[in-house]
Amino acid sequence: MPHPLKRKFFALTASLAALLGTPLHAQDLPQGWQPRSGDGWVDVWLGDINRYGARYREPFVDEMVRYYGAPRELVGELLDRRRWTPGDVYYACAIAQVLGRPCRYVVDEWDRDHAEGWGAVAQRLGIKPGSGDFHKLKRGFVPTYDRWGRPILIDSELRRDYPNRPFRDVETPAPAKAKDAKAGDKGKPGKAAGKAGSAKPQGGKHPSAQGGKGQGKG
Repeated sequence: MPHPLKRKFFALTASLAALLGTPLHAQDLPQGWQPRSGDGWVDVWLGDINRYGARYREPFVDEMVRYYGAPRELVGELLDRRRWTPGDVYYACAIAQVLGRPCRYVVDEWDRDHAEGWGAVAQRLGIKPGSGDFHKLKRGFVPTYDRWGRPILIDSELRRDYPNRPFRDVETPAPAKAKDAKAGDKGKPGKAAGKAGSAKPQGGKHPSAQGGKGQGKG
């Protein structure tokens, strides 16, 4: 039987998929996948990026190359040979952009030590929860979604940046212990489970994205 925390996370992402009008397939979220970014809102939308990137690969790859400076060959290698999820590829390259470093630098840092998930990797690189850099990392989701023509619900923290958008707060998961990491993880991101948050609706209906060039539904 699946771990109850995994069931809770899957139920949360499924509810957001229903809200967005997007079908949720088993292959969209690998069994046991948990980004553990340290922020519940980030975790949920990384899961949604998994769905988008799996269904609309070319717009996803183009976004990583054009707007995050990732080499196309690296993105293809991570998705195909190394079996990274689109959400993990996005987050590695987004962290790199905030740091002003190449995407491969963050990929290598993940490979060096990722026992405690993306939150610990980001902090090791100097991006701490509540910092200006972490806020910039969260804010970067929105223009990416707009370019894809895909709706996104912000959280309360982002309302000062996007005051006219509806929002949905997500409970931040409790930190996972290193011993909870799945044994035998061979470098795939997001494999160990932390506690997933529960969504708390605060806003109205989501708006249609403006001017996106991708596909709005995944």
